[in-house]
Amino acid sequence: MSIRRLPEHLVNRIAAGEVVERPASALKELVENAIDAGATRIAVSLAQGGIGRIEVADDGAGMAQSEIALALERHATSKLPTDSIDEVATLGFRGEALPSIASVARVTIESRVRPLRLAGQARRSGQASTSSGQAAPDGWSRVVDNGRLDGEGPAALPPGTRVTVEHLFARVPARRKFLRSERSEYGACLDVVKRLAMARPDIGFTLEHEGRRTLSVQPGQDRPARVAALTDRELVENSLAIDYARGSARLGGVAGLPTFNRGVADHQYLFVNGRPVKDRLLIGAVRAAYQDLLARDRHPVLALFIDLPGEEVDVNVHPAKTEVRFRDPGGIRGLIVGGLRHALDEAGHRSAQRPSMSALGNWQPEPMRSPSFPMPAPGQSSVWDSLQPYSPQARAEAAIEAVPQAQSFPLGVARGQVAATYIVAEAEDGLVLVDQHAAHERLVLERMRRAMANGGVARQALLLPEVVELDEPACDRIEARIAELQEMGLEVERFGPRAILVRATPALLGAGDVKGLVADLADELAAFDSALSLKERIDLVAATMACHGSVRAGRLLSVAEMNALLREMEVTPHSGQCNHGRPTWVKMSHADIEKLFGRK
Repeated sequence: MSIRRLPEHLVNRIAAGEVVERPASALKELVENAIDAGATRIAVSLAQGGIGRIEVADDGAGMAQSEIALALERHATSKLPTDSIDEVATLGFRGEALPSIASVARVTIESRVRPLRLAGQARRSGQASTSSGQAAPDGWSRVVDNGRLDGEGPAALPPGTRVTVEHLFARVPARRKFLRSERSEYGACLDVVKRLAMARPDIGFTLEHEGRRTLSVQPGQDRPARVAALTDRELVENSLAIDYARGSARLGGVAGLPTFNRGVADHQYLFVNGRPVKDRLLIGAVRAAYQDLLARDRHPVLALFIDLPGEEVDVNVHPAKTEVRFRDPGGIRGLIVGGLRHALDEAGHRSAQRPSMSALGNWQPEPMRSPSFPMPAPGQSSVWDSLQPYSPQARAEAAIEAVPQAQSFPLGVARGQVAATYIVAEAEDGLVLVDQHAAHERLVLERMRRAMANGGVARQALLLPEVVELDEPACDRIEARIAELQEMGLEVERFGPRAILVRATPALLGAGDVKGLVADLADELAAFDSALSLKERIDLVAATMACHGSVRAGRLLSVAEMNALLREMEVTPHSGQCNHGRPTWVKMSHADIEKLFGRK
């Protein structure tokens, strides 16, 4: 299709808006143009996070000399052969990206028409078709510097198009000063390329930053392999295939098992008719599907692809085309929830079993009575260091002698352990069930806070420093907080572009999963760092560390350890909930127990 000028009535229907907000938005428009041109390989090169230079080269159809000039005029496009904007089948269609970018940067467009395209145009015009062996015409180059033509002439390049954007906002200081650091802008550009590469596994993508290749995927991959290559390679073995239809809409893609999750929702990708979108309706539907399978602070890894007729979705509601509007939003939400639930249920033993709400309804959390026991003495990190004063001699076995009385302990005395995860205790007024991991997580956090208030957290040096591999933006976030992490006992340093070296961990945490700790810290900083104060950031990091340093579910505890945990909970502030807002203990009163056995 040749480029044409849109009629006035159609131009008025296209909502004009600011297209170029930052380098990532300009890059998105250029890559979408390459995809719409039928490219099979797209190469992206960046300098200074895209602020200094963005270059996108493709092997698509290419443009003739006259079309290059027309492409730089506003509202000129090849993607609307008719005036029906409701039948858009391409990623772009507004015809304003290139002129908008060229008005705030120096833009060089080089293009050479592919011979097959010339043959098609000749057939449509009734002229003699060129032979398949005929060489493509010479390429042409046109340079526009901040809205003014700066030169044009022949260009040597293979069939396809190469667009170079340099010095973005250099002459618009009011816009340039609002750009973030080069690392932040590069991270946004990387996310754009990942999303577009995920949407088109049939196309090969490469991304280079400052001469270093940071992303490379080959064309012709299947969808699960492409998603795994761009997110986490372990996803292939820890995911479920989605294939679900409802009416004229179909849901496909891959979704991670509930146990394969992350601390933030940055690995959730949503596509509508091949278009990457960010939609609150879709994100809310994903949360609803996983709500009883994951903790509130954990998020699944998934890539969902929704395909439906073009008249059922409006893609012309946002200048950057990142949002869409559905004719039946309730039906689309049901499609996502139903498709994910169906896949999770079909997974059998690979999927977590959802608990019975009627059974959980008998267990109600309640506030703890004011403790009458002193806080740990100075120099004593925890009452665990001195078990005798707080440790009634309860037994988990059948009692031969009289069992201790539980009246004086708000959380009672330990009677046993269930599934190596829950402590069962008898209190004066009922039965107490304690989640040992959630409870100890809160205790470790409060110890870390006390230690930081008293001068810092003691460190335990690792015998062999451990290397943790992360993506480059995650390493950047950790590196920016090295000083704060060191105050909390975690000694790390940068180890190349995609790795962090851990030399010491907080002594309170003991031997734990160092790699998981650092990965979760990077996730938390990505989600909340920029919006939090210093104190809030410290609490956030301490909470993440405490989670990794607490007693894990599955660990067998002695009776003395169980009672020591109960006693420390009674004297520790906020011990009724873990660091993520979940209850650490629930109680079933004697009356509830009697109801279960029909006594009342």
